Amino acid sequence: MPLSATRYTLGINAAFHDSAACLIRDGEVIAAAEEERFTHIKHGKRPVPFSAWELPYHAIDYCLETADIEMRDVQDVAYAYDPWLQVSRGGIAGIDMRSEFADPAHNAFMQLPLMPSAHARPTGDGSPWDPLFLSYVVNAPRQLADGAPHHLQKRFRGLRHDGPYAWRYVEHHLAHEASAFLAAPFERCAVLTMDGRGEIATTSYGVFDGNRYQRIKQIDLPNSLGLLYERITRHLGFLHSSDEYKVMALASFGQPAFMREMQALARYAGNGSYIVPERDLTELLGPARQRGWPLEQRHFDIARSLQDTLESVVLDMTAWLSQETGERCLAMAGGVALNCVMNARVRDDGPFDQVWVQPAAGDAGTALGAALWVDFEQRGRRGDWRMEHAYLGPSYSEAAIHAFLDEAKLRYRRMDDVPRETAALLAQNRVIGWFQGRMEFGPRALGARSILASPLDPGMQQRLNQIKDREDFRPVAPVVLEEKAHEWFRTRQAGQSAQGASLYAPFMLFVYGIVPGQETRIPAVCHVDGTARVQTVNASQNPMYHALLTEFEALTGVPVLVNTSFNTRGEPIVCSPRDAIECFWASPLDALVIGPFLLEKSQ
Repeated sequence: MPLSATRYTLGINAAFHDSAACLIRDGEVIAAAEEERFTHIKHGKRPVPFSAWELPYHAIDYCLETADIEMRDVQDVAYAYDPWLQVSRGGIAGIDMRSEFADPAHNAFMQLPLMPSAHARPTGDGSPWDPLFLSYVVNAPRQLADGAPHHLQKRFRGLRHDGPYAWRYVEHHLAHEASAFLAAPFERCAVLTMDGRGEIATTSYGVFDGNRYQRIKQIDLPNSLGLLYERITRHLGFLHSSDEYKVMALASFGQPAFMREMQALARYAGNGSYIVPERDLTELLGPARQRGWPLEQRHFDIARSLQDTLESVVLDMTAWLSQETGERCLAMAGGVALNCVMNARVRDDGPFDQVWVQPAAGDAGTALGAALWVDFEQRGRRGDWRMEHAYLGPSYSEAAIHAFLDEAKLRYRRMDDVPRETAALLAQNRVIGWFQGRMEFGPRALGARSILASPLDPGMQQRLNQIKDREDFRPVAPVVLEEKAHEWFRTRQAGQSAQGASLYAPFMLFVYGIVPGQETRIPAVCHVDGTARVQTVNASQNPMYHALLTEFEALTGVPVLVNTSFNTRGEPIVCSPRDAIECFWASPLDALVIGPFLLEKSQ
């Protein structure tokens, strides 16, 4: 059947956490956003079985609005989880398939106790909640057709549970894989995805030759590096499926004093496989830390030992993948690939010439991957689109921002030269909320919804952590002009980077060493281990951001700024002008640059 002149594919992630939507038009990604930015609920929802019914209606509505279409104009809906794969491979206690030859959606029956968690755990790796979870996922088409909030229903008119679009379930790890190899700047590459879990898989390996993708190996539950990192995150008193990045930061303050214990928790088993035995963490690592209790050296050492173990196992995995595929480029995704310290080890000590990580590597990115995969299948080829930036979220016109400021009766002024005047404020050590252009997709603020500050002040890290109400061990990251980055940062692999080699890191997903001698000039962004999580920016990716750095360099001689996300503790990154204004007035920020307008607090 011939394809329509314009083909829209909507990707949805909703099964676990980081609910998100993505819209593709004829092979080009035109919009992507996470539900949390609209609802102010961090990660969209918690990854519990009884939340699987929640769909990212606000993110979907935004994507449709960007294309100026309604839901019924979409040809394909790609949902980033395949419930039938879990049923057919693992078998779910409490689900009766009745007839393997009949339509499973119409012939399966579910038995669920009123109190599932009060009953014995099913055999294998299942959960007593699995039937409810899978029922919600199977019924997602009906939920989309009839469950939109009242204020969004206009774009969801005229829908049935069977369309008019085609509903396509995409395996969770295939969605991760596609989000990497179809978005990467490579014509061909090896692919590695790692996260907590999908339907069955926790890790997958593959190879893309430009026309065809082949998965060559997967690792299944219960072995999962992502779930191990989650378990130890919880053991250290942080929120699992949320605070793993805090444990990564904590590791820099510790010593690998628990490596023997970690060997009992995770070890490489050869041929791309690893083993994560089920062990009692209290027995191995001592009592769990309660949230809010003081951090002890033992906690730092546990985090360091975990991080070192993860890096060691993943380096062995990438060595096998390189040998198995013969590819020189690697694309990665999955929540574990948000570990920028591990990514740097793979880049510096691994076998691949180039390593690229999809910036929304966590579950939000499966909305992107599912849409890319279905588009790829339906059109029969890869599109020309590549993920050169992550600015795929909402933007607000100057007129819209102006109208909101007037309606809120706020004092402001319109700047004549936004980069130059903002740079002057930053050079005066003012901390700025920066709201420009389209919002970023993924967990990193990349100069659209950022808090910016000067890196010259040694006390700026502590000041920013106080402003954002964050733990004092948390580092802040630098953004640097791409053309000047090699003068300030380097990799171990390219030790001569200060002598002319380029450095390209637009998504803040790798750490870099600081060029000797420069650390005294940018002390605010130097982590305790001598590294920094760098973002580079060029004029084509973000002209305003690039101009701001250029102006700051003209004033200070330093083409680097501190960049952290525009939010405070427990809140997602701001999305709208209202979000930005509320965050600005509710925190100790000095000024807000929103579009061409400047709001300042009295000093």
